[in-house]
Amino acid sequence: MSTRHDIRAAARLSVAPMMDWSDRHCRYFHRLMSRRALLYTEMVTAPALVRGGAVHLLDYNIEEHPVAVQLGGSDPRELAAATKLCVERGYDEVNLNVGCPSDRVQSGTFGAVLMRDAPLVADCMAAMKDAAQDIEVTVKCRIGVDDQAPDDVLPAFIETVAAAGVTRFTIHARKAWLQGLSPKENRDIPPLDYPLVHRMKEAFPDLHLSINGGITKLDDARAHLDVMDGVMIGRAAYHDPASVLLEADQAIFGDPAPARSAHEVVEAMYPYIEAQLAQGVRLHSITRHMLGVFTGRPGARKWRRILSEGASQDGAGVALLAEALSHVPDHVPAS
Repeated sequence: MSTRHDIRAAARLSVAPMMDWSDRHCRYFHRLMSRRALLYTEMVTAPALVRGGAVHLLDYNIEEHPVAVQLGGSDPRELAAATKLCVERGYDEVNLNVGCPSDRVQSGTFGAVLMRDAPLVADCMAAMKDAAQDIEVTVKCRIGVDDQAPDDVLPAFIETVAAAGVTRFTIHARKAWLQGLSPKENRDIPPLDYPLVHRMKEAFPDLHLSINGGITKLDDARAHLDVMDGVMIGRAAYHDPASVLLEADQAIFGDPAPARSAHEVVEAMYPYIEAQLAQGVRLHSITRHMLGVFTGRPGARKWRRILSEGASQDGAGVALLAEALSHVPDHVPAS
């Protein structure tokens, strides 16, 4: 099990918090591919935890460490109470979402809209820091929102929030447009500005800064790590996890242990799946996160089809995965 103090080492490569995707089943699957990368929960709102009592949203498996929880909110006292709940459950880090552009998030006055109110974010982080004891509290933000000028806004935001004691930021290298673009469009349409994020590392050399947005390959991650302290990968780690995570420990962390194959990872999921099924979890809830593991490989389409069609059926279990796996050649000759 990873200990809390190695969180910064793990943050060299992290898998982004992704709503409806990075749940506990997904994280367990990803952890079987990389022992070292930092994994994030989906965003959990502070009101859901503190007012709604939905502490089951914080459930995770001990094997997921190092694992960070991302909170959404804008009330310092409520975020402090939520942070305390996260720390009690043993998370390695508590992160505040200052990047999500969805309407639902805006209506709750959290997410990317908070880029407009750095002093409020600083107050939130100070309260979270007090509640977190020795656990690190961090921020994930954008480079700006709407018609803000990122060259001015981002450094001012970082400076203000860092003054509250925050020493780690993950910066999504795009603006968020709160009006006129959907959350999906906000992940693609605003242009990436990697040079700006790199300049933040020059401007704030004592802070631990990670870069996020549009990074899909380990080679690209390594190039960013020439400048940045960490790289966060989102959708590519979900849709094509094998290409991002299977070699990550070797390529990013210098781990000498050999990487698992995708087949080995699938088979290593069997005991976990059987245990979850015994607790009443549906197979589809787990296998939906595994559909992309053979992306680009012979047999991938058959693998996806068998799982997509069969995993929701009553009684579906590990035998269905074994059948799907039998259609994917174990050793593919180099092309």
